[in-house]
Amino acid sequence: MTIKDTIYALMVTLMPLAAANAQTAPISTTDSMGSTEEAFNAKTDGIFFEAITARRHEDYALAAARIKEFIAARPEVASAYFEQARIYAEQKDATAAMTSIKNAIARDSTNKWYKEYYANMLVARKDFAAAATVFAALTRQEPADHDYPAKTAECYIQAGQKEEALKYIDIALARNMDDEQLMLEKMQLYLSMKNPAKAIEVVKQLIVLEPRAGKYYKVLGSLYDINDMADKADELYEQAVKKLPDDASLQIGLAEHYLRKGDTVQYRNYIKKAITNPAVESDAQIDPLDLLSTYMSTMPDEAAAYVEALPLAAQILEQDPNNPAILAYYGLALEGSNMKDSAAVMYKRSIALKPSTYNVWGQLLGLYLEKSSADSLIKYTEKALKLFPNMAVIHFYNGLGHMYKNENTQAIKAINRAIDIQPEDEKEVLNAMYTTLGDIYYTTRQYNLSDEAFVKALELSPDNTNTLNNYSYYLSERGVKLDEAERMSLKSLELQPNEITYLDTYGWILYKKGDFQKALEYINKAIDAAKGHDDGTFYDHKGDILYKLKETEKAVDAWKKAKEKGSDNANLDKKISEKKL
Repeated sequence: MTIKDTIYALMVTLMPLAAANAQTAPISTTDSMGSTEEAFNAKTDGIFFEAITARRHEDYALAAARIKEFIAARPEVASAYFEQARIYAEQKDATAAMTSIKNAIARDSTNKWYKEYYANMLVARKDFAAAATVFAALTRQEPADHDYPAKTAECYIQAGQKEEALKYIDIALARNMDDEQLMLEKMQLYLSMKNPAKAIEVVKQLIVLEPRAGKYYKVLGSLYDINDMADKADELYEQAVKKLPDDASLQIGLAEHYLRKGDTVQYRNYIKKAITNPAVESDAQIDPLDLLSTYMSTMPDEAAAYVEALPLAAQILEQDPNNPAILAYYGLALEGSNMKDSAAVMYKRSIALKPSTYNVWGQLLGLYLEKSSADSLIKYTEKALKLFPNMAVIHFYNGLGHMYKNENTQAIKAINRAIDIQPEDEKEVLNAMYTTLGDIYYTTRQYNLSDEAFVKALELSPDNTNTLNNYSYYLSERGVKLDEAERMSLKSLELQPNEITYLDTYGWILYKKGDFQKALEYINKAIDAAKGHDDGTFYDHKGDILYKLKETEKAVDAWKKAKEKGSDNANLDKKISEKKL
């Protein structure tokens, strides 16, 4: 309901029905109140107000019954049908409401509120052409009103009658030349009609009305650019930047202009000015962080993007140091620049100001996913869970923290909770949860539960190479289902042929199956592919294989290399000293 409609409703509610009374013919000459007519009117007025009161209390059945009773007694009162239309509308009976409002207009064809209500009902039914006709009539009826021609134009646009829409936009603008929104709508209308010259003229009028509004120069420059009028755009911007050197909208326009021309130096110059312009949000109505994100997307790679983003984000933060969104973005830039400790500080400051922002918690927790940060991961997941108790990923991260500290009972509990509340359609996430659960169950020698977890993980994501590799390796370590282990390991290698861990796993399975020569081939492939970043486990495995190939001295050398590389095999020293498995 419009403000005008609300005012009218209050008038109907609070004032006596003088007009209605005037339309009712006298019935007799006397009664205790002075006349039967007055008594009748007083009684029916009471029924009318009962209907209005019931509607306001949302008792629509009573309201409908009372208004029908009033209409039966005084069928010529137009306002009663208007009230009835509103009651039917509240009851979602659009057909009955339409009939009632038409009855109201039939009894009082000059009442603009009835016509406006009728037009709005037509809009709700998406009968835009009919609504436009009603609003057009109201435009003629109310020659000083600016809203009616604007609404007429809007309905004609929706009806696809663009020429008629332009006509009524011009009527509205004649009544109110300062309507920026209508001017911009007129511009868009001309563009949709493939008439850029007319659209350009509209923007020029806006510039005349507001010569210090950089946003209009930006719009005009963009129109010139997209219509292959680059020279005119150059001329416009050259003049505009002299008038408004610090205007944020103009700086954005210049940046876009130079980017279209392929002048990346000038693009970067102006986009940086816009990003760090304190007025960019209020004047250009653009979030500086959105602008910075767009700028970063033009960088050749992520590393270069963060190099550019870091000082700009710092400058934005300096201008608004207590803005949680800017703090979080600066944290992201720091994280992208491998300054993770500083990033954590920014994320924590952001959370302290606005604890309910889940994404920032996610960024913070993501910094602690390494084993060395287990204590921090547990601490901050516990804090986050107080705010987001039903977020499965946070329970999962909590489980990882406990797993890193060998607190396996807590880890299993947390990850099972995560699985219980994780949406079933997010299969890759569930796969990761089941795979991790399988790892923990294997570590704690709960082999049946480990197998069950891995089977569920692979049902969710049959081609997940990490799951295939881990499960096949654990089976080989136990010496069970070696054919199945070989099949899964080979599949992981087919999907990722040069992954060093998968090469080692496949070689180890071949060793367990007694194919020592081929096993050595794959272990060597893993070591070669690692290029010096190999794991002590590779050399431990290589030593065992060489021993089986009766190359004892080479085996001992491999075991010694495994120790140098940090292998945690408790039997390594014994193998070296005794020169045997």
